[in-house]
Amino acid sequence: MNPYLQEFHGLPAFDFPDSVEGPGDAAGLPAPESVAWRISWSCWDEGEEWEEAFARFLSAVDTTRVRALIVGAWGEWGNGPEEVINALVAACDRLPSLRGLFLADIVDHEFEISSIVQGDVSPLLEGFGELEEFGVRGGNQLVFPAVRHERLRKLTVETSGMPAEAVRGVAASDLPALVHLDLWLGTSEYSGDAGVPDLAPILEGSRLPSLKHLALRNSEIQDDICAALASAPVVARLNVLDVSMGVLTDEGASALLTGQPLTHLKSLDLHHNYLSTAMCTRLQESLEPAGVQVDVDPDGAEANEEDDDTVLRYVAVGE
Repeated sequence: MNPYLQEFHGLPAFDFPDSVEGPGDAAGLPAPESVAWRISWSCWDEGEEWEEAFARFLSAVDTTRVRALIVGAWGEWGNGPEEVINALVAACDRLPSLRGLFLADIVDHEFEISSIVQGDVSPLLEGFGELEEFGVRGGNQLVFPAVRHERLRKLTVETSGMPAEAVRGVAASDLPALVHLDLWLGTSEYSGDAGVPDLAPILEGSRLPSLKHLALRNSEIQDDICAALASAPVVARLNVLDVSMGVLTDEGASALLTGQPLTHLKSLDLHHNYLSTAMCTRLQESLEPAGVQVDVDPDGAEANEEDDDTVLRYVAVGE
């Protein structure tokens, strides 16, 4: 995984200090609306629970002005986020300006992405009706039922394996303002059992009327996804299409390129791929003259790892 989020919702990330106990310690803190506040439980210090750190934050900071919040690690391996989610929802009246929320900014030295235990995240969307951006990391036990949210503009789900039921929940959600959708679908080894049919409402364009940026990535079925996108009605109204980080081969790229026109796109992202040099050149020569920014990661073909004449292909973010 990458390092901790450096920025979120257009604001620099700031770690709420362990030393701050209340309003009297807040003099050196940034303005509440100027940063994305990260609150974490330290895996090196078991003296304070996440909920206790959050209580200190509520006491010390004028939370009526807080615009973005990042939830870091919340406990030992195997602990789900239920208590964290309950604490956040209970405090929703104290966070009226919150517009960005990210759950589980947890990196490898704490827990691998496949080890992050999730749960039902829908109470956060139900509790924070003014959210514009929501992100969640980790697919293990992730539950995402179909929801309706009037304000949400960006949704990101980062996993090494996103359960099909959660994919169907996102696809069935009523999100009229959503502009940016980013799903890391992962692999079957880590419960990423979704298939193209689970994405049907998104691909058909029957949901998400405002969608302009679609990322379906980090997937072992990247070729199948690209074959479906070749004729998917949603593509015609996109500005950005992202099918990166997966095991995309020439077969999927060719299907995408020979399908419906892509020249209206501003950007086509296929980085971390398993494309031949010839296919990379074909993509660039076909789309870049029309003004499409094409990221084909031309060294991707060299990323194949051969073992006893078997070509091994991996998603960018696995275990």
